[in-house]
Amino acid sequence: MIRIDAIKIIAEKAKADGSLLISNIGIPCKELYHTCDRPGNFYMLGSMGLASSIGLGLSLAKPQKHVITIEGDGSILMNLGSLATIASQHPANYLLVIIDNGTYGSTGDETTATSLYTDLAAMAKGSGIKEVHITNTLERLIQLLEDIKSGVIVVKVQPGNAQVPVINICPESILERFMAEVLENTK
Repeated sequence: MIRIDAIKIIAEKAKADGSLLISNIGIPCKELYHTCDRPGNFYMLGSMGLASSIGLGLSLAKPQKHVITIEGDGSILMNLGSLATIASQHPANYLLVIIDNGTYGSTGDETTATSLYTDLAAMAKGSGIKEVHITNTLERLIQLLEDIKSGVIVVKVQPGNAQVPVINICPESILERFMAEVLENTK
């Protein structure tokens, strides 16, 4: 399985359920934009490692909305503290999906610690997150997304990036349309 295939499945589920979807920086954002652009997607264009924290904050601020965050292995390794905070807050409306390709895919595929010995699922469990799952197949990912509404799913994929165009929406427009979606039906 490659990352864009996993992103497509996650995006389709988020769209079908009306979930807000946060994507980590770099090429994963471009892959999400290419496969399923919609106002309910927030594309991180900076701040590596903070998608999980932004998704958590959003889920706490808007408990009536379901929030899914797509984070990469390199990004979550930069902000492991977010796993402990997710565990301590344990929002029922927040799902963190870590796509682990064992590389920093957006900067040249340099290996991450997960390509050696680091086990992100074990780290999530060790942080106190109760619902942690791991998969390396699309079929299992589809089933997990159907069954799991909160916690962490680690999706193991092959290294590599899809050749997709850049996001042709300016950051201000991304924010404006996403905030309109966040505020919809909450006044």
